[in-house]
Amino acid sequence: MFEYSEECLKTFLREQNKLFDEPVAETLEEAEAFLEDCMAVVVDSLEEVREYFEEEGVDVDGLSPEELAEASEVFELPDGTYLIVEG
Repeated sequence: MFEYSEECLKTFLREQNKLFDEPVAETLEEAEAFLEDCMAVVVDSLEEVREYFEEEGVDVDGLSPEELAEASEVFELPDGTYLIVEG
């Protein structure tokens, strides 16, 4: 099981409307349970975001790093890492 940092959970709670029309979590505990259920991952760089999407069969050829960072499934975390949540 992956352990999500408090900053990761807070970022997801604050920005979840980027990916979902309605909130899927209201507390840190709900956010952690949701992220665990959908097997969200944290990666260290935008290059790893690209690799993750490629492994999942998503066509990211031609997307700039900025476009990858703006994808609705990608949440930039305060420590410079990225949370990827597949909705």
